Amino acid sequence: MNSLKIRHTAIAVTAAALLPFSLVACSDSGNATKAAPTAAAEDAGKTGEDTPTPAGGQMTGEAPFGPACAGVPKEGAGSFDGMAKDPVATAASNNPALSTLVSAVKQAGLVDTLNNAQDITVFAPTNDAFAKIPKADLNKVLADKAMLTKILTYHVVGRKLSPQQLESGSFETLQKGMVTTTGSGESYKVNDTANVVCGNVKTANANVYIIDTVLMPK
Repeated sequence: MNSLKIRHTAIAVTAAALLPFSLVACSDSGNATKAAPTAAAEDAGKTGEDTPTPAGGQMTGEAPFGPACAGVPKEGAGSFDGMAKDPVATAASNNPALSTLVSAVKQAGLVDTLNNAQDITVFAPTNDAFAKIPKADLNKVLADKAMLTKILTYHVVGRKLSPQQLESGSFETLQKGMVTTTGSGESYKVNDTANVVCGNVKTANANVYIIDTVLMPK
């Protein structure tokens, strides 16, 4: 009986002696667990500060706009991404809506001129824009290289223009005549006669504004 009592007493003493160490261990473990997320949170905060703004955010207000943009192919050389890789005459040749313009540029011998130019703006008439011109008159222009060159270079400005610059602008063209632009948001006119139907299209060397009417120099 005495032996059993002594044994219980020894166990109690041992437990009492070990208890503080157990509490310290639990406390240290809890602190370590708590510290880890704090460090991770700080690292996450630093990562957020160091990470550049996503490209999508930088493109706000820079994307092509206008009703005719919906007709641009989603993939391939004729898509917006595809055209951005090619100089302007090559890029236009991959857009089915600009085939008449491309034929006219080739007829005038301006492909290399446009492709080799740096930082230009092109007001590009659609096929429908050329279709507004009576066929006899259009054929006459296409057959007259000097006249055709004069008309086509009137659609080119020797610097890149942003949509904001079109709000109320007057710009000298490669033909040496002037074009005027008005509008805001996603609605712009050139010379008060042509509507921008797909604007701010990027090519490797130009900003392109696709228009619904051929511009005629004075």
